[in-house]
Amino acid sequence: MTDLFFYLSKVFWIVVQPDHFLLLMLLFGFFLWRSLFGVVLVWISVLTLLLISVFPVGNYLLRPLETRFHVAILPDNIAGVVVLGGGEDAELSSIHNAAQFNQGAERLMVVPQLMLRYPQAKVIFTGGSGALLRPGYRGGDVAKQWLSQQGLGSRMIIERDSRNTFQNAIYTRELIGELSGLEGKWLLVTSAFHMPRSIGVFREQGMELIPYPVDYRVGEDRFRPNFTRNMADLKTGVREWIGLLAYHLTEKTAELIPAPASHQIGNE
Repeated sequence: MTDLFFYLSKVFWIVVQPDHFLLLMLLFGFFLWRSLFGVVLVWISVLTLLLISVFPVGNYLLRPLETRFHVAILPDNIAGVVVLGGGEDAELSSIHNAAQFNQGAERLMVVPQLMLRYPQAKVIFTGGSGALLRPGYRGGDVAKQWLSQQGLGSRMIIERDSRNTFQNAIYTRELIGELSGLEGKWLLVTSAFHMPRSIGVFREQGMELIPYPVDYRVGEDRFRPNFTRNMADLKTGVREWIGLLAYHLTEKTAELIPAPASHQIGNE
């Protein structure tokens, strides 16, 4: 069932992601150009694309997610750190035989400093392939390569089979269960916009992790003539809100927008 959910979510996203959806609206509008409905579709598509080209509309979707969790006051000792994949480009890394990253690279870049702060803590990186067509390229392989180059590979536990956040939580819970004697607090590292869904999924699996958000995307709400970045931020926001809704409806999270635990609110 987890694989079926993954495939359905990928196919659904191909259709509804903002750039594809607006293009489909535009093409459908041209096809029905002789009707009022077709004219309306074309104008809505054109005006929306113009707005995205000059204004960061994605901020309105990302801001409530990025501000949901803040970096808590970190404890003196922890049992370990869980790092969610997504900041690496597994296909390019394999093709060029060198670790390549995307905008979410801070998920991995922050690991060395956490290892220095907590020299006894275990670190689990969880991330396989989120690709629908080329699943052979896996984020865990990139993480292992890069961290080994930093001399940190021996402290890492790499999980490379998960394909989405839900599987991240399931496989991580199994790994932590196998690490006998490692009871205590664990940090969760992922992008700030992704933290609510991640906390909710891990919480539903019986794990209350300490949020350590990174990779912030929201800037100022002002004129920004950068279509590529504005569209990318909008796509990220739309995808995350769809993910929150889908995970809640399929009972992978107990809340639509998971919130900090009561004992964490006062420590942020």
